[in-house]
Amino acid sequence: METTVMPPAAPPRDDRAGRREWIGLWVLTLACLVYAMDLTVLDLAVPKISAALRPSSSELLWIIDIYGFVLAGLLLTMGTLGDHIGRRRLLLLGAAVFGTVSIVSAFSPNAECLIACRALLGIAGATIAPSTLSLIFTMFRDPRQRALAVGTWVSAFSAGGIAGPLLGGILLERFWWGSVFFLAVPVMALLLILGPRVLPEFRDPEAGRLDLTGAALSVITMISLVLAMKKIAQDGIGPLPVAAALVGLVTGALFVRRQLTRPDPLLDLRLFAVGRFRTALGINVIAVFVLFGYLLFVAQYFQLVLGLTPLQTGLAMVPTSLASVLGAQAAPYLVRVLRPAYLIAAGMALAASGLLLLTRLSTDDGPALAVLASFIISLGLAPIFGITTELIVGSVPPEQSGAASGLSETASELGGALGISILGTIGLAIYRTDLATTLPHHLPATDAARNTLGEAVQVSETLPTDLASAVLSTSRTAFVHGIHVTAWIAALGAIAIGVLAVAKLRHVPAAARS
Repeated sequence: METTVMPPAAPPRDDRAGRREWIGLWVLTLACLVYAMDLTVLDLAVPKISAALRPSSSELLWIIDIYGFVLAGLLLTMGTLGDHIGRRRLLLLGAAVFGTVSIVSAFSPNAECLIACRALLGIAGATIAPSTLSLIFTMFRDPRQRALAVGTWVSAFSAGGIAGPLLGGILLERFWWGSVFFLAVPVMALLLILGPRVLPEFRDPEAGRLDLTGAALSVITMISLVLAMKKIAQDGIGPLPVAAALVGLVTGALFVRRQLTRPDPLLDLRLFAVGRFRTALGINVIAVFVLFGYLLFVAQYFQLVLGLTPLQTGLAMVPTSLASVLGAQAAPYLVRVLRPAYLIAAGMALAASGLLLLTRLSTDDGPALAVLASFIISLGLAPIFGITTELIVGSVPPEQSGAASGLSETASELGGALGISILGTIGLAIYRTDLATTLPHHLPATDAARNTLGEAVQVSETLPTDLASAVLSTSRTAFVHGIHVTAWIAALGAIAIGVLAVAKLRHVPAAARS
């Protein structure tokens, strides 16, 4: 009788990340921090840039905005490009360009040069977010470790957006305006040195030809739509934002049609057939909508209503940054005991409670109530970003994670632009409506004071003391009224998204506790 000799069982696969992967994560986190900081780091440098380079008003807007415009337009394309040429290779190339252009930006001799440099930084920055996120999903296979890694990644973005003005303010107190660009240089140098040693390479072996026409359509669509929304928020509805919106809608329709008919699309629209992917993406957009919408008003409230300096405003936002970090780091542990749907609902409820606190602000408060409200809102929203990001990227095959992470970041950019545009427009409309009846018509520069609170503050500096006090009082009261209304709208949106999460994602289990 023959006996069958069974081959030895294969040892169980160990998916847990080691020391190399954790070092790689911190390198990626620093890169993400700089990427996010560059969205806000110039906010405090505007006066010095205006004095040194003397840009026109339109040039100054482009100096501030073009980084975000180009970034939003290229995130999806760069996410897919990384799947084709290698995610680590694309990240290191972007880091080299980012560091080099940052140095050139610091010594820009005129506004045109600085605008061009900011556009190049946007191109380089667009390689960072999708590349780092997709690499994290490659490096961390264990669900628990991956959740912690994604939480750390989200923390870097949250902290970077608020650290930009704070660190920029510190540098600007001692150095010239260009010094803010040097914040990126050592981080990108570290990424170039350590990246090849601690980061793995990954590319999609079955990637087809890169759809350059589709990439161009996606860039035009995103830049046009973001431009339209930002212009509406700043200046109201006019010929330029309407034209930009029409261009974006037409090119967007052409992009969708092209992706549905190509065998190797830039964006596989079949991803949207996955309910978990679709719902998580929608929740992410609304969460960013709420975050950017309220930050827009709180930053102005600190400076223009309470009269804090830019550096004092940055310090007042530090608790918000800490809340973002705490919330993002707590998410991987909370998701082990709560299903994602209930954790999202709880976070949205907490954010809504903070938004309702904003409806209690007044013109003669100190900063404490606004700081507390911002802390609560960020603490509630921060876990949601990590959870939805993992649901979005984790619901697609590994070879599509670059495209999915690019789409996730693109959706976040859209959510932020929508928050600034829609809530900003509503708040501005309330401000102007209130002042139409409360601000005396015979005052000098009355129309300018009705445009924005910032212009009202400038107008007041040219008036006698009694008139200046009246203009400031009525303008600040109108602005705070706008905060109250938009906070109510954002709170209702947060509650609605919490309900949606429970309805659509309640069957998604909690993370494994192993």
